[in-house]
Formats: sequence, C-alpha cells, structure tokens
Amino acid sequence: MKILFLLIVGVVLYFIARNYKTEKFENIKLDIKENFNGDLMNHEAGLLIALMAKVAKADGSVCELEAQMLKHTFSDISRHFENAEEIREKLKDIYKKEKESFDNTIVICEKLYKITKHDYPKRVKIMEYLLNLAFIDKEFSQTELMITEDIANALKIKRPDFENLINTFENFYREQKNSQAVTIEKAYEILESNSSDDNNVLKKNYRTLVKKHHPDIISGQGASQNIIDEATRKLQEINEAYEFVKKERNI
Repeated sequence: MKILFLLIVGVVLYFIARNYKTEKFENIKLDIKENFNGDLMNHEAGLLIALMAKVAKADGSVCELEAQMLKHTFSDISRHFENAEEIREKLKDIYKKEKESFDNTIVICEKLYKITKHDYPKRVKIMEYLLNLAFIDKEFSQTELMITEDIANALKIKRPDFENLINTFENFYREQKNSQAVTIEKAYEILESNSSDDNNVLKKNYRTLVKKHHPDIISGQGASQNIIDEATRKLQEINEAYEFVKKERNI
C-alpha cells in the first residue's frame, strides 16, 4: 500500500515546509485512486490516524498546530480514495474514538506492523510522522516519549533509528529557538526598544520611528529620491519588526 507515501507528499510537507522538512517522494504517482469500503482499522490509513490520536492526546491537550495538522491529514489521505468524503468522515470517527484510550495502542501497532512487515523504511517514516506531531508544539513531554517509544518498539523500529529521529527533531527546534531569540532581539533593536518596555512604550517608539522614516514626510522635506527609497525600505523593516514583536507578545 502506498497511502503513507502519498500522505507524506502532501500533509507533512504542508506544515513542516515552513519548519522541519521530511523527504519528498517525487516518484509516487498521484493519479491512482483507491476505492476502499472495508474497515479502515484494517487499512494503514486508519491505523495511522489511530496512532496519531494516541500521540496527539499524550500530553493531555491538542494545540492549534496539532489540530491543523490532523485536519490536513484527514483531507490529504481521503483525497487518494474514490469515495473521499466517506473516507474522511470515517477517519475523523477513528480519531475521536481512539483518542479516548491508550489501551489498544499495541494492538493497533501489531496490525500496522503486519501490513508493513517487509517495508522497514515505511515504518521509520511512520515513526517520523508521529514524532513530528509530538514535537509540533515545540515541547516533547515525558508522556509523549513513553507513547512514541512504545509505538516504536511495537513497530520493531531499531533503537538507534528511533533515537536519531528524536535527536533530529530536538536539534531542529533548539536551533529554531536560538534563531528566533536572535530575531526578536534584532526586532527590538530596530524599534529602538527593549524587551522590558511595556506595550505603551513600545507603541510610542514605533509611532515615533514611523514619523521619522515615512517616505511621504521625507519627500515633503525635499529629500532626494535615493533617500526616499531608503526611507521606504526602513519603514518596511520597522513595520515587520513591530508585527513580529506584537505576535510574540500576543497584542
């Protein structure tokens, strides 16, 4: 079955394209649609969603990014079936049911292992997908480690491969956090402000800079075109920095 590979072509790379990037399977043909009318808990599509439900609920809540990823996963899987809408609703039902308990996690893994027994790289990709879901909120809790570890063992993922995936995600988000810290520091610098300034001070500094660098005001002062162009660039930089800081502060 190729449903997982088809999924990876779409969903993983929709979200994580902005962040973590997984391998693309460009040789997969997407013009073949499957018609499946059986129990999706006997199909790798349904089993994958069931395991996603376990991982998504492992830390007790589903963040917005997790919810978006799940939504796009339902759509991306179902579009590879002739009866797409029916499949999508069934996948949603599986998710709702399977997020309620961890009791049958190993049973689900055993079914998926049976389907993918002779395709170890696919099982590693499944593990990568599930870990991506666990890490997407930039936190990897002890509970998420325990559930993904159980899944990895049941899918007979080699320990070094499992640990390598975790290290890859940890390193990625660590680097992203460090990069973001530098970026936010630069944003405050552009706004001639400090992280300790309250919102009112920040807004006042922003408005002062806008008046100082607004190209219309610069033009009215009889400045040359190259100075006006530079003011335009600077104003854009100020606006982008202000929006970035507002997002970080949730204002």
